[in-house]
Amino acid sequence: MSELALELAYLSVVFALLSAAISLGASPARKGLFRFGAFGLLALSGLSAVGAGILALTANQPFSTQFVLGLPWLHWHLRLDALSGFFSIILGTLVFSVSLYGPSYVRSFERAGQSLPPLGFFTGLFIAAMQLVLLADDAFMFMLVWELMSVSSYFLVAYQHEHAANRHAAFLYLLMAHVGALAILFAFGVLAAFATDFSFEALRAAALSPAWATIAFALAVVGFGMKAGMVPLHVWLPEAHPAAPSHISALLSGVMIKLGIYGIVRLTYDLIGQVQWEWGLALLVLGALSAVLGVLYALAQHDLKRLLAYHSVENIGIILMGLGLSLIFLGTGHSGLGALGLVAALYHTLNHAIFKCLLFLGAGAVLHRTHERDLDRMGGLIQRMPVTAFLFLIGCISISALPPFNGFVSEWLTFQVALQAPALTSGVLRAFVPVTAAMLALAAALAAACFVKAYGVAFLGRARTRQVGHAREVTSGMLAGMGLLAALCLLLGVFPTTTISVIETIPQQLLGLGLPSATAHGWLWLTPVSAEGASYSAPLVLAAIVLVFGIGWLLLHRRARARRGYPWDCGYGALSNRMQYTATAFAQPIRRIFAPVWQIREEIQIARDPRAPALVREVRHHLHVLDWSWTQAYEPFGRLVLLAARRIGVIQTGNIRTYLLYSFLTLLLLLLVVS
Repeated sequence: MSELALELAYLSVVFALLSAAISLGASPARKGLFRFGAFGLLALSGLSAVGAGILALTANQPFSTQFVLGLPWLHWHLRLDALSGFFSIILGTLVFSVSLYGPSYVRSFERAGQSLPPLGFFTGLFIAAMQLVLLADDAFMFMLVWELMSVSSYFLVAYQHEHAANRHAAFLYLLMAHVGALAILFAFGVLAAFATDFSFEALRAAALSPAWATIAFALAVVGFGMKAGMVPLHVWLPEAHPAAPSHISALLSGVMIKLGIYGIVRLTYDLIGQVQWEWGLALLVLGALSAVLGVLYALAQHDLKRLLAYHSVENIGIILMGLGLSLIFLGTGHSGLGALGLVAALYHTLNHAIFKCLLFLGAGAVLHRTHERDLDRMGGLIQRMPVTAFLFLIGCISISALPPFNGFVSEWLTFQVALQAPALTSGVLRAFVPVTAAMLALAAALAAACFVKAYGVAFLGRARTRQVGHAREVTSGMLAGMGLLAALCLLLGVFPTTTISVIETIPQQLLGLGLPSATAHGWLWLTPVSAEGASYSAPLVLAAIVLVFGIGWLLLHRRARARRGYPWDCGYGALSNRMQYTATAFAQPIRRIFAPVWQIREEIQIARDPRAPALVREVRHHLHVLDWSWTQAYEPFGRLVLLAARRIGVIQTGNIRTYLLYSFLTLLLLLLVVS
């Protein structure tokens, strides 16, 4: 079974590379070859990845092999275990959904005269690289395919390079990706200094002192946290996600940033192995800050894709909180609770991948039909795109952590782990963990408010522009891709015990222990700690919701006759779209309360009638919300780098004799060092 799992993983890579090759061969006269041939191969790649992941999670032990590639003294090591299999399922599911969605979506690029072969080539290369990251079992191969993933995704972010903002976003992403890669390389270097070679097997056997283990962990968190979008290393994410095509944004947010979580788990739990509770405290603080700041920045956005990008920061924070709690409990000797924290973090990783991909595809459907990303220019789309509106609503409910959908279960599990703080002996930890749990509750409430804003402004009310008013439903292929993800949101929320029993294989392989209580009462009841402490029955909750709505529907239609009439307009005449709430206005009360979080530039321009100055003809409101991380950390550092570059530029005299002197002095210095 393990050999079959690895063969399916190979096939996933091969199909993705074939998709890239077909994309290069697709000429303008053979557009169908790209749309259906390339995306068809991506569908096979996704199914192969899902199959490999399922087999890896159900196998008793991992399977590994080697390829005679790479360096002469270091061949490529490949390994598929429960952890990489779990992320392979995430990758395959989202790739399959995108393959259903993509053929119709890319037609808009055809009509705009943009070249499709580069988009298809780098998409296939990007997916193949992500699968190889999950298979890599030595530091050399891991860094090679990690960089391949970053570079290929750079070209996807810069696909619509005619816009200066997209070029800026792609450059920022590539720059931070390379900085993160350097930190990861140094982390591997610390481990390799105590090992015999660069294979992960040798790194696992390395005996590190607590100080060096902490250094390796810190470097891993910086490197992988930058890819994941952790605060304050998140500034590339709200720039890159809106710039990329929507189906690529779904893969970036749904899969690629999750590989940052994969890297943290792989190095911390598997390669380093010497868990310390201080590491968990650091992750808990970073996670809480990411969750709260991410959702607050999302609330201030009126660009739909930018709003979703900031919610990725929020959900990465929730995942890091779960990992932080896991490391705290493992480091203090509470192994069972540590395993539960790891399962909660991985469950939310899966859930976020599903509902965030659904939301990005939904935003892409809206963009495809309306050519609008600004919420303040939308409205009334539920009448023009009813199926898209329904599927997008499922994503909104899921990300808002409302039952019976999947987001509720993983956040509830994280809360249950945090509520076990009295088991800790340290008084500081017992007091601090509930504070972070309160921050998680705040983030959940603000997320619900944010998606009430997003859904209400975009889909309810009346259309604000003519183009939005004439929108129509997207094609069946795009709806199928979103429908699959919406169904998974419900299934993962209604059957949590089944999902947890599968994820439980990961702590069993990494930590050597599972969850004795979570599924002890069968598929109907989830009891993470004990049945007496807390329990949740998702099927019964779903049945109660269906029953209540069913009874309400029957009573409404049997005892009352619906009457249609114009809404009351306070005597102002016919209602217009200008009387509706805008996204900016909806968030204004929250923006006033949390004003110190943002750097706000607000401008109001009033145009008066020159003949009657008391008469106001027009009022324009401009609001610019800036990220403190960018203005306080990155911009000063950028100015410092530019200043240093100007100072160093003095040595560039343009004289060949000066350059020969530099070379001679360098050789003398090297001879002195070597001797």
